[in-house]
Amino acid sequence: MKDIKLHDKTFELFISDKEIEQIVKNVADEINNNGIEKPLFIAILNGSFLFAADVMRNITIPDSEISFIKLASYQGTESTGQVNELISLNQELKGRNVIILEDIIDTGNTLEKILEIFRTKEVASLKISTLLYKPDAYKKDIPIDYIGKSIENKFVVGYGLDYDEIGRNLPHIYKLKNQ
Repeated sequence: MKDIKLHDKTFELFISDKEIEQIVKNVADEINNNGIEKPLFIAILNGSFLFAADVMRNITIPDSEISFIKLASYQGTESTGQVNELISLNQELKGRNVIILEDIIDTGNTLEKILEIFRTKEVASLKISTLLYKPDAYKKDIPIDYIGKSIENKFVVGYGLDYDEIGRNLPHIYKLKNQ
């Protein structure tokens, strides 16, 4: 499928499922080879659920765990600029090596909120991993430890990413056509 229509917008194929598979494997390999012990992966819902599942299938570090937090900042194809925490963590994080799994980092507003949440948790280490990164949209000075792929500042959907809650199930990533 080259083009797809979701709601009122048309999207064109941008990143194939095969390329996504390789990106995920590269991210997991980088994490596996970084010497992190007993990591607690925190997946940011809803968008990162496929990325998180596929990363975890490739993690070989003993005693790895995963948990989830839900944040929201988008309405349609635009960031609202405000990040709301919808589901919180309820486990002890003190002394843990935490790795955040994000689907996409664009402005950095969600990432800033994540760091705000974890700042008071006394974690041993905090690393950030993202499937996609938009360097032209990024407005923060927060380092990102594991970047799957840098992309242009285009709206994308598929492989967990949505447009008004649809398109998450698509195996490929599509970008908004004629943007």
